Amino acid sequence: MSGLAFGEIDGVDEESLARLVGRFYAAVRSDALIGPVFNDAIDDWPLHLDKLAAFWSSVMLGTGRYDGRPMAAHFRHRARITPAMFDRWLTLWGEATEAEMPPAAARALQVRAGRIAESFKLNLARFGGGI
Repeated sequence: MSGLAFGEIDGVDEESLARLVGRFYAAVRSDALIGPVFNDAIDDWPLHLDKLAAFWSSVMLGTGRYDGRPMAAHFRHRARITPAMFDRWLTLWGEATEAEMPPAAARALQVRAGRIAESFKLNLARFGGGI
């Protein structure tokens, strides 16, 4: 990983994140457990995919491109979200990252997603009356 700036991971760039997001959400949309929640919540998938690519760009590259409130978006759907859905989301994320990214990048993305999922789960349980 020589030549990379502090915090950069070889193989993680805007283009690879956009490919990853596309692959991952294609799997999410067709998943029997979490697909219905996502498909009911998202009206404009191309716009949403751009927003999610910006989110991961901000998280992994520190670009600051994402301007949104992901917890608030999930909170609106808290009645339908179960802990098992987070596990399924992480499984699909793991499959997509392993297919699209070099091993070190896949692992870094999986670790970050795990932290995000845990935070969302805790916040939905704490402020959403339990999930």
